[in-house]
Amino acid sequence: MSSSADSPRLPDAAPTTMSRDAIVVLAVLVFTAFLMLVNETTLSVALPTIMADFDVTAATAQWLLTGVMLTMAIMMPTTGWILDRFTTRQVYLFAVLAFLAGTVVAAVSPTFAVMLIGRVLQAIGTAVILPLQMTVVMTVVPVHRRGAVMGLVSVVMAVGPALGPTIAGLILSIADWHMIFWALVPLVAVAGLIGAWKLRNVGELRSTPLDVFSVILSAFAFGGLIYGLSSIGIIIDGGPTATLAIVLSVIGVLGLGLFVWRQLRLSRQGRALLDLRPLRVRNYTLAITSLLFLHAALLGVVNTLPLYLQGALLTTALVAGLVNLPGGILETIASPISGALFDRIGARVLVVPGAAVMAGSLFWLSTVDQATDVWTVVVIFAILSVGLAFCLTPLMTLSLSSLPKDLYSHGSAILNTLMQLAGAAGTAVLIAIYSYGSQAGGGTAEAQADGSGAAFFVAAWLSVAALACALFLRKPSAQEKAVTVTEVGPE
Repeated sequence: MSSSADSPRLPDAAPTTMSRDAIVVLAVLVFTAFLMLVNETTLSVALPTIMADFDVTAATAQWLLTGVMLTMAIMMPTTGWILDRFTTRQVYLFAVLAFLAGTVVAAVSPTFAVMLIGRVLQAIGTAVILPLQMTVVMTVVPVHRRGAVMGLVSVVMAVGPALGPTIAGLILSIADWHMIFWALVPLVAVAGLIGAWKLRNVGELRSTPLDVFSVILSAFAFGGLIYGLSSIGIIIDGGPTATLAIVLSVIGVLGLGLFVWRQLRLSRQGRALLDLRPLRVRNYTLAITSLLFLHAALLGVVNTLPLYLQGALLTTALVAGLVNLPGGILETIASPISGALFDRIGARVLVVPGAAVMAGSLFWLSTVDQATDVWTVVVIFAILSVGLAFCLTPLMTLSLSSLPKDLYSHGSAILNTLMQLAGAAGTAVLIAIYSYGSQAGGGTAEAQADGSGAAFFVAAWLSVAALACALFLRKPSAQEKAVTVTEVGPE
């Protein structure tokens, strides 16, 4: 990627209306991000077939999912620097080309190793597109419409992963796993062509030098933490593999400490790879903390629910995927509504009841057993999705709106990086709880239901923690916003 301005730049001043160019930019980014996030979870229902085709164990096949999380966690801390250094069009095309190359490689992969390389390339593209999308929204959308537009972004971030298993299940009912990837190729290619033609640069470029040592520390820190969090079940079971996971977790913690220390030091010189000053802003920190609890609960439940459905209720993979569909549809409708309400009444009055609804639905879900009707699970997940819609949009909008414009890219990078960690932690903890409960009861349908209920109970308390954080949110006045900008100024 070159840093030269390869296309006209949209105005830097705070917009009061949305131009046609801005609408095109947002439409292209939202559609592309949706495709990439759908892809992130499609393989969860295809793993048994892939294991058989490549003759690999479940632990090995799981790297197709874990590898994506690892790659995204390593890439995302660099996106703040990338968005400052390169134009919107350059960053977008890099993300699309990386994802498209990975999709084709995965589709034609003759071996498991080649397929894993394809998934890593896909993850690189996804890791770049998500912060880019948020930064562009905050830059080109008028303040009074940010909530409504961020509602669409929330749909992409929540509904995309939720629909992945459903779409994959439908494809697998008529074709093999190769078609999961081939179906994406024309859609991503068309989006890339439209982006190459229509995208214009957003914001100002800054020639910040790349601190290579920070990149290395970031890889050790976030790579080690994601691997360690993903291996919680292995650590509990013990053995040589557990020792490796513990060592990498310790390396991750030490690497994170060094990474934070170096970023604080470099931020005084305006050279930080990931500027951590947004964390000094009260509203930003409270909002993303609440988001992290909710994201951990959501991904943990989304990944544990199919295990309960197929293990305890003995449903097919297709039915397990379709259970999420009504909730996804309701969330698609509710997210823009919650965004529009945020523009009028702020975040707290939406997030508190939304988190309460989510917690209540998860406490209800924790009461399931092997005799529970599938439609009961559908209803519970639908209620959960509506509650989530009234949390995600206001929290994401409030967090970034609390920052000055020059920190949007880094605030977005921090948010997306931490959400990867939270998602990995939530998934690992809930699946470990499910596995422990299931194994303790001999793996029977009743035992799997008990393990699932225990996991959902923990997810409910994560939602309660999110609610507690939301109680302290406030909508900054103009005076408070001015103070916020001063607080995060250069030291």
